[in-house]
Amino acid sequence: MNLQELFGISLPIIQAPMAGAQGSALAVAVCKAGGLGSLPCAMLSADDMRKELAAIRAQTDAPFNVNFFCHTQPDVDAEREALWRKTLSPYYAEFGVDSSTIATGSGRMPFDAQAAEILDEFRPRVVSFHFGLPNEQLLDRVKSCGAKILSSATTVEEALWLEARGVDAIIAQGLEAGGHRGMFLTDDLTTQMGTFALLRQVIQEVKVPVIAAGGIADAKGVAGAMALGAAGVQIGTAYLLCPETKISAVHRSALASSGARHTALTNIFSGRPARGIVNRAIREIGPINAQVPPFPMATSAIAPLRAKAESSGSGDFSPLWSGQNPSGCKPIPAYDLTQILAAEVSPNHSASSSHQK
Repeated sequence: MNLQELFGISLPIIQAPMAGAQGSALAVAVCKAGGLGSLPCAMLSADDMRKELAAIRAQTDAPFNVNFFCHTQPDVDAEREALWRKTLSPYYAEFGVDSSTIATGSGRMPFDAQAAEILDEFRPRVVSFHFGLPNEQLLDRVKSCGAKILSSATTVEEALWLEARGVDAIIAQGLEAGGHRGMFLTDDLTTQMGTFALLRQVIQEVKVPVIAAGGIADAKGVAGAMALGAAGVQIGTAYLLCPETKISAVHRSALASSGARHTALTNIFSGRPARGIVNRAIREIGPINAQVPPFPMATSAIAPLRAKAESSGSGDFSPLWSGQNPSGCKPIPAYDLTQILAAEVSPNHSASSSHQK
């Protein structure tokens, strides 16, 4: 089964949910083009989630995806936090940051009962998860809303685990993908493989539809993934320069530069491996640093450095999330980009036939 049949959409394109980089505007534009727009909720309060979901409902009646993280929220480890701040202390001195004024905390929350209640109100067609799945009780609540369930797998073992728990489709997230790795059964980065290698192995092992993600940035990449058996593709990085995103000016500049071709998996910005453009912080502190607090507790200590650097136009301490293939990034409306991405899969498709309210 392809994505069009599974979700009731016109194009086999899912816009990857990118927490912190987008809101409802990008999701709506992709939905109107015939793809599956996504709203990331990991960094939204309950009130903000309702506002964004209401904004989508007001602008389109097309199916859309709502995305959540499923990490276990760790307790604050004072010793680990102190070690991390000690590592950052030379930079605090350089930028005039008083580390004693930095609050400890996290801006990313896992899926919970309150989020499930909001889903009951809006009943989206699709709900996706990153870092596995919520507990069985919460997952059953989402299913009872009638939503199709997606989650990311970065290994065959994770794909089999997801299938055994009743997901409707699996996102095979290759090593090329930007942002956070969806890995959840292991933290061993040597288990991670490229998109097409992972895609074929997962397809051979599971019966549910498999969606390719990672390094796919143009129409030929989409067609190639479909030719290898993907039910559709999930694309994130290519959308980042669209006007509907909310990324910073320094992030936009980095994506448009030749330096965007050099990315690395790093844990220094959040505590979990995530792919971003190599900058000063990654070169000097990472890319992987053992003293970083567990996800998502690492964010607060480095945030003031990011703010100071960005205020002077520098992305040296910013998480410049990007996949390995930034060539598809175009500063054009997301509606148009979605149509371009699907051009070789649906050659007879027209904007008028896919346009939805």
